[in-house]
Amino acid sequence: MTQPTDEFKVGQRVAITQQIPRKEEVWTERVEGLVVRSEQKKTGSWYAHAKDDKLWLDRLVIRKDDGEMVTCNLDQYTHVEVVGDAG
Repeated sequence: MTQPTDEFKVGQRVAITQQIPRKEEVWTERVEGLVVRSEQKKTGSWYAHAKDDKLWLDRLVIRKDDGEMVTCNLDQYTHVEVVGDAG
């Protein structure tokens, strides 16, 4: 994930593709919907020299077309594509 989370606007339509590398394969999942919010939230994991000594993750919360709310943790295996303008 090379895009900063503040690049995404509320109401913007995005497609998020996440990959989970495994020993002999890669799991891929794609979800599409409207951005509800973008944020950085801390985890319970400890991380030296970070804000509050916690590991912080970039997250996008989106609403799928069927109304389901999805929180995506954005990492180096995540690609976010803007597929529509906020409006």
